[in-house]
Order: sequence, then structure tokens, then C-alpha cells
Amino acid sequence: MRASGGSVVAVDLGATSGRVVLGHVGHGEVRLTDVARFENRPVRTPDGLHWSILELYRDVVEGLATAVRQEPQLASIGIDSWAVDYALMRDGRMLGTPYAYRDERNLPAVDAAHQIVPADELYRINGLQHLPFTTLFQLTADRLSGTLDLADSFLLLPDLLAYWLTGHEAAERTNASTTGLVGVETGEWDTVLIDRLGLRPEIFRGLVEAGTPMGALTPTAVRGVGDTRAVVTAVGSHDTASAVVAVPATEPGAAYISSGTWSLVGIELERPVLTDESRAANFTNEGGIDGRIRYLRNVGGLWLLTECIRDWERTGDTISLLGLLAAATDAPADVPRFDVDDDAFVAPGDMPARIAAWFTERGVPGPTDRACLVRSILASLAAAYARTLRQASELSGIEIRVVHIVGGGSRNELLCQLTANATGLPVLAGPDEATAIGNALVQARAHGLIPGSLESLRAIVRSSFPIRSYEPR
Repeated sequence: MRASGGSVVAVDLGATSGRVVLGHVGHGEVRLTDVARFENRPVRTPDGLHWSILELYRDVVEGLATAVRQEPQLASIGIDSWAVDYALMRDGRMLGTPYAYRDERNLPAVDAAHQIVPADELYRINGLQHLPFTTLFQLTADRLSGTLDLADSFLLLPDLLAYWLTGHEAAERTNASTTGLVGVETGEWDTVLIDRLGLRPEIFRGLVEAGTPMGALTPTAVRGVGDTRAVVTAVGSHDTASAVVAVPATEPGAAYISSGTWSLVGIELERPVLTDESRAANFTNEGGIDGRIRYLRNVGGLWLLTECIRDWERTGDTISLLGLLAAATDAPADVPRFDVDDDAFVAPGDMPARIAAWFTERGVPGPTDRACLVRSILASLAAAYARTLRQASELSGIEIRVVHIVGGGSRNELLCQLTANATGLPVLAGPDEATAIGNALVQARAHGLIPGSLESLRAIVRSSFPIRSYEPR
């Protein structure tokens, strides 16, 4: 172990933005320095909604180059992103631009997959909540179109970027657990399920644990990044897996909400919950760091607010988020609420109109102005959080005593207070950059910069970042 600590780089890609962050780890603390931030917006073409993955890779490489200039003695680079999306590959080349999970092509594939393996049987195998964009359904869409026949491998997006940097193909385990094709009890690719669905087991790459060194940069990558001895290291490459590492929970009965584009609401367990009641409540059992289970539900997130702002700005308005939140704080507390998980809100665009239509279709008066709409969004999210946490407690048998909010939503004081009110529990907010922190800590532990268990990593987070407290009102 290096007593003096060291530096790593966390590449954290979200569904609306990306960042490259230097993590300075050691002496019982972790510090972050922003190196680069950039937008991530999907592009709609005649054949569907796609990620601009080459643009993202360029932004990542440029950010890494800046990091290397600032800190030449980097130990490691780790990459995380949102889950489920992937690139099909042949002979090391990408077959087309990856689809974005919000693309409509997945819907017919759900029925096709369920005709082969019913939903209740799938839950017993993979333990995942039903989401129409899970990798299993996306690959089924590729099979139905004939595209899958052209591929000799597929790589989830963090694994794709790691491959471009190192030339090494692999599948990191926490992210693979979200595909629907890993056995929840075994933690391995379920080749029987893959074969039944006609998804060709030979295209699946070997699973690796978070903390596994993936290799040094290729000469091509070095030309873009610069001369560095840093190796790429697998982290919890599903961004929620990394975020949960940085939940500063040092007390029993802690729940977490990773609040960003989506809200991931749940608790950490040693064993999965695979009951019929759990499936009916649409809870998922995803792989976490050190073999933990992330027992959670995907709940609508701040995407709703982001999309509203984007629509308002299209009309030429200049929108201040702080101004909107201040106005929402002063808006009436009894604003109407809506179901943030309704499928009507999955696709991008026209969000204010779609929320208004949701109320109209049910004969309920909707929010009357922007401030009330923003408060309605946040109050609806808080109500969904409270409902989800009550179910998580009932289904798991774990008494929840405190709620940790990490990610971008932890900066939203109104959302945090509304969550405390709705749950009747104290809310501890922060850190806001939990995903990058968890990414950096897993790298640092893998390279001997810090020792210890998952709990000791969380203790470092607790001592390194301010945590804000909200009591129920």
C-alpha cells in the first residue's frame, strides 16, 4: 500500500452530460477536481434515436489529455455510464451507432421475448424489474431485425470505451447484471436463457469484477491522451453501482436515492428478494460492489424538469434553474401530483404538454404556471420516493430509518425537504458527485492507494464531504 496516496481519473457519463474528474485519494480522504464537462444528447435519425458515441469518446479523450497534463503520475482511469445500451461489434469494429434506450424499437421486442420466456420466469432467473428497454429486449429487437446475425460480440457502453482505450474486450459485472441476461443467483451469464432467446451465447464477453485492471492505453489512445502509465481499471461501470459506493451510510437502516436523470431508490442487501410480491412491485436486484445486491426501483427523475426547461428554452426564453426552484418553493404546497413513472414521460420532447395532458385525461386540474409545474414535479417525485421506500422495507423486512440522497438531486433543497416530508424520515443529502467519487474509490482501492471494506470507503466519503440534513415537517 502506498502511504502517500495518489490520483486516479473518473470518467462519468450520464444520459444528459459527461464529466472527467481527477480524484486525489489517500490519508483517509478523497478530493475531486473537475477536468472536463460536456453535453450528451441523443440524435434522432430516420431509423431511430441514437447516442453520439464517437463525439462522447472524443470528449472523453480530450478530458483525459487535460487530466494527464495536470497530473502526470496518474495510477488509473475508470469509466462508468448509464446501463443497458451497447454497441454491436464485428472484427473489433462497431456495427452502426448505438441506439438510445428511449428509442421506440424496443416495444415489439418485449412481447416477442415474453412469448419465449414469460415475465415471471424471467424474474426468477435475472431478478430484474420490468423495463421495456432492458438490454435483453434491445438485443431481441436486433435479432428480429436480423442485425444481430452480423455481430461477433456486443459491448455495453463503458466496456466499449475501455476497449477503444486498451484493445481489451470484457464485460464488467455490475453493469452486466442490468442486461437481464445474468443469473441473479450465480452472477454469471445465463447461457441457457441467452440460447432460448436466440441471442447467440458466443457474442458475450467474459465478466470481470470491479477493480480489475483492463490494460494500458494502446498507441492510438496515447496519441490522443498523452504519455501516461495509467491503466484502465474496471469500476462499478453502471453509474448507480458507483454512486451507491459513495452513499455515506454509517448507520443501520439506511436507504438511498441516487437522484439524477433517473431516480434509483432502494437499499443494499446481501441476498436478492425474488418473491412474487417483489416482482409485482417491480423491484430489481442488481449487482453491486463486493457482491452486494442493489435492491431498488427505477423511479422517474429530474429528466422531467430538464425536459421542461429544454422545451421552454426552445421558445427563446432564458431559464434560470435557481429562479425556477425559488418560485416553486413559494408556490402553494397543495399542488396536484402525477405519476412520474407513467410511460407517457419516457420519450424526449414536449414534456410540459405531456404532463398537462396527463391531468386532462383524468379530469384533474393541472398546474397553472411554471412555478406550480416545477413544484408538482418535485412533489410527485417525493411521493414516488416515499411509496417506493415503504415497499422496499415491506418486501425486504428491513426497517428504514434514514434516507440518503446523492447525485444532482441532493443539491435541490426543495426536493430534499419534500422527500423528508413525504417519507417522514430524516434525509441526509450529499455528496452530489457520488458516482465519480465511488468510481475513484474503487480504482484507488484496486491500486493500493487506500485499503479496506466497502464500509471503510463510505467512512472516507462521510469525512470528506459536507452532508446536509433535512427533518420531516
